[in-house]
Amino acid sequence: MKTLILALATTTALTGAASAEGITGFNIGILGGENAQDRMTSNECYRAAIEGALGVPVKVFTPADYDGVIQGLLGGTLDMAWLGASAYAKIYLTDPEAVEAVLTKQNMDGSTGYYSIGFARKDSGITKIEDAKGKVFAFGEPNSTSGYLVPGAELIATYGPLESYFSEVKFSGGHEQTIVGVANGDFAAGVSWADGLGAWEDGYNSGAFRKAADAGLVDMNDLVEIWRSKMIPEGPMVVRKALPQDVKDKVTALTADLHETDKECAYGVAAGEAKDFIPVTHDAFLGVVEARKLQGN
Repeated sequence: MKTLILALATTTALTGAASAEGITGFNIGILGGENAQDRMTSNECYRAAIEGALGVPVKVFTPADYDGVIQGLLGGTLDMAWLGASAYAKIYLTDPEAVEAVLTKQNMDGSTGYYSIGFARKDSGITKIEDAKGKVFAFGEPNSTSGYLVPGAELIATYGPLESYFSEVKFSGGHEQTIVGVANGDFAAGVSWADGLGAWEDGYNSGAFRKAADAGLVDMNDLVEIWRSKMIPEGPMVVRKALPQDVKDKVTALTADLHETDKECAYGVAAGEAKDFIPVTHDAFLGVVEARKLQGN
């Protein structure tokens, strides 16, 4: 994800009695992909809904990178997160008892996957990935599924070592940074993510391009798609296994019903148009776990 990612962390204990769920607070941490303020704004409705459902204060946090959320879940300071498949695999390989996958995003056509999309400026003369050979190419960050793990593996399998194929390989720091960087000419080409449905000029139905276009950061008509990965399994929403079961059930149910109860809020959480949030299990990510093993976790 991806993509958009959410995490819940315990807060400072409240003065007085604890809540009925046995917790005193939740914090929503949102993974990178767009700037911090936009992440907070897009998910304010979700924060408020969780606060209402749990009856405890809920705050929003915007970690600077994927590893902040990964380490928070592993360390027990985060309770819930919407992860990319690669980040989930890293957590599972480090501690299989840390979290459990509960939900994933379903696209408008009923699929539950997305793509890593290679792209460049339309006026660059780059119309296919081979045209980017010998030029500066940008990935998002090492723990991103669509921003590095999958495109890196597929491009290496076809073209060999990336450092030899491109003149320089850079990590932009996130999906938004890659999109804006290519649009501004900082990188000749790069990769980000989308569901691949709908119109390119809209940034497709959902994903990082849609978020950037909606925010007015780029005009998609100035960019062109040059490459597409195989379909990647949509990342899971995970909950920390040690949470009280009623807390996990309430947050999972609220999220699963979000498209029915608050479609506008669901749009922000899903990074664009989606059909629903549906149940998922660990088995959906076995292939990504194996790929992460090969990468050395």
